[in-house]
Amino acid sequence: MSAGVFEPNFRKSSYSDRSDCVEVADLGGETAVRDSQNPHTGILRLPSSEWVFLLRAAAPS
Repeated sequence: MSAGVFEPNFRKSSYSDRSDCVEVADLGGETAVRDSQNPHTGILRLPSSEWVFLLRAAAPS
C-alpha cells in the first residue's frame, strides 16, 4: 500500500454464513459495503444514517 492511501477495515456480519454475505466498513460518516466473494469489483458508499435506515427497514418485524 502506498503512503496516503486509506484502506477501509471491512468486516462480515456475524449473521452471515461462509459464502453469501456482504462486508461493511465504517468510513467516519459513511459506510462502505462490498461483496465478500468479489471485493475487487468495487464498493457502495452510503451516508451512515442511510445505512442505519436500510438495516432498520430490512430487519424482521
